[in-house]
Amino acid sequence: VITVPAYFNDAQRQATKDAGTIAGLEVLRIINEPTASSLAYGVDKANEEATIAVFDLGGGTFDITILQMGDGVFEVKSTNGDTYLGGDDFDQEILEWLIGEFRQETGIDLSKDRMALQRLRDAAERAKVDLSSVLETEINLPFITADASGPAHLVKTLSRSRLEQLVAGLIDRTEGPCKQALNDAGLTASDIDEVIVVGGMSR
Repeated sequence: VITVPAYFNDAQRQATKDAGTIAGLEVLRIINEPTASSLAYGVDKANEEATIAVFDLGGGTFDITILQMGDGVFEVKSTNGDTYLGGDDFDQEILEWLIGEFRQETGIDLSKDRMALQRLRDAAERAKVDLSSVLETEINLPFITADASGPAHLVKTLSRSRLEQLVAGLIDRTEGPCKQALNDAGLTASDIDEVIVVGGMSR
């Protein structure tokens, strides 16, 4: 069984099935990712009609899908999203914050230093992951750069509340697609029986 985005058309679904066959797989079914998420969360076990919103914020994209479930059958009512919104954007916000903080403290601009940028990007992603389970984390990058006075080190503490402030604009960008998906399905927020939050960024 292969999952595909809910917005895939018949040609894209067939191409996915063909790719599976070429790879030597016996493709039994192609199902929508939001349907797969709902099944994984056991929503189908309720044996009752329900309207479900699957909020999927991944590494590079955001999708919202409204599903209608009845008699164990899922029907996609609407889907929407932002193909340019995901975990990478959250990492970028942390990265830019680190560059700004370091510039303010040392007068050194790391934004043009490719080696430093890669270390900062890795540290930003680690910090984001850490803040899923702790309230604050230390970002410690010794010898991040050097100037006439010698080596410079970056040591910053990032709290979960500060991260929430940094990414508030990104979170706000999910609201429009959610409203549009509800509108396309002819529903309001109060019509949704369950919200399933999935994707790496949902943590």
